[in-house]
Amino acid sequence: MANAEIANGKWFSDGKEAQAMMEARREHTFAIAWRVLREQPMLAVMMFLQYAIWGAWSVALSGYLEKELDFTGLGLSLIYNALPLMNLIVPFTAGQVADRIMPLQRALALFHLLGGVLLIGLAFQKILLPMTALMLAYAFCYAPTLALSNSVAFRNLKNPQIEFGPIRVWGTIGWIAANWGVTLVRSQFHSLGWGMIDVFLMAGIVSLVAGIASLGLPHTPPAAEAPDPLAFRRAFTLLYDRNYLVFFIIALVVATELPLYYILTFPFLQAAGARIGITADNLPAWMTIAQIAEIFTIAFMLPAVLPVWGVRRTMLLGILAWPARYAVFAVAWALHYDTPAIVWLAVAALALHGFCYVFFFTVAFIYTDMVAPEDARSSAQALINVAVLGIGMLAG
Repeated sequence: MANAEIANGKWFSDGKEAQAMMEARREHTFAIAWRVLREQPMLAVMMFLQYAIWGAWSVALSGYLEKELDFTGLGLSLIYNALPLMNLIVPFTAGQVADRIMPLQRALALFHLLGGVLLIGLAFQKILLPMTALMLAYAFCYAPTLALSNSVAFRNLKNPQIEFGPIRVWGTIGWIAANWGVTLVRSQFHSLGWGMIDVFLMAGIVSLVAGIASLGLPHTPPAAEAPDPLAFRRAFTLLYDRNYLVFFIIALVVATELPLYYILTFPFLQAAGARIGITADNLPAWMTIAQIAEIFTIAFMLPAVLPVWGVRRTMLLGILAWPARYAVFAVAWALHYDTPAIVWLAVAALALHGFCYVFFFTVAFIYTDMVAPEDARSSAQALINVAVLGIGMLAG
C-alpha cells in the first residue's frame, strides 16, 4: 500500500481492506467499541493501567515541585525531561527485544514491574539530584512501554485502523481514574503533609499491577523470520519514503506543544481558577475535562471520521486545535482572569484536547502501524515515539 494513498485517505488497496472499510461504515461506532471490548478485554485493561500510571503522577507533579519543594525552572526541567530523554534512547532497544527476542507481553511485564519499584522509591525522595536520578531510572523503564502497549494492541486487533481507538480510549479512562484518585487521596492526606508520597505510591502500586496483568495479555511473539536482524534499522526505512518523512517532521513540530500543556497548564489554571473554587488539591480532577473530551473523540468520532477523511485531513484538524486552545488561554491571561466567565472559558478550552491529541497523535500511531514493515512493527512504534515523546518534548 503506497503511503501517498494512505495520506490522501485512499487507505485500502486490496479487497480485504476495502471490505473492512465498508463494514466499519455499516457498523455503528458504539457497536464497534462494544464488540472490541468483548473480543479483547485484556487489551482494554492494558491500556487502562498503562495511562493510569502516568496520569497518577504527571499532572500534579509540577505544582508539587514548585509549591512544596521550591524547585526552580532548572529543577522542573531536570525532572520533566527525564521521560523525553529516555524516549530518545530506550524505545529502539525495547523494539529490538519485542521484534526479535522476547514476546511483547513479557517485555511489557518486565518494564512495568521494575518501574513500580522505582516509583515507590520516588515517593520518599525530596532532594533534587537523587530525585532526578530515580526519575531517569523510572523513565528508562516506562518509556518503552508506550510503544510496546501500542504494538500489542495493533498485533492483536483484526482491523486496527478502526478498532484501535475503542481500545486506546481505555488509556484515557485510566488517566481520568488516576487523576480523580489523586484528588481524593490528596484531599484526605493533605493535612498530614505527605506531599507527593501518596501520589507516587499509588502510581507504583498501579505499575506493579500492570506488570502482573501484562502476563495475561494475548501471546505476541517476535517475528519468526526477518530479513534484517536489527529491527530498528528496518524501521528507519520508513524515513526513505517522502510521505512518511514529511509526516515525521510535522510530528516533531506538533510534539513541541506537549510539554507546554503538561507542565504549564496546571500552574496556569491554579492561578486563574481561584475565582471559581479551583485549588491545587482539586485541580487534577478539573483537568480531566480534557480527557473526558478525549474519550468521546477517540471512541466515537475517530472510527467514524478517519475512514472517510483519511489521515491527512484528520491530522490537519488535530494540528489546528492546538493554537485554538492556547489562544483562549492567552486571552484569559491578557485579561488577568478578570471575571469568572473568562476563567470558565479557559477551563472549557481543555475540551479541545480531544481533538489536539486524538486527531493527531493517535492517528500518527495508527498510520505508522499501517505502513511499518511487518517484521519491525514494534520498532516502528518506537520510531514515532522517539519523534513525539522524545525529540519533540525535549525541544518544547
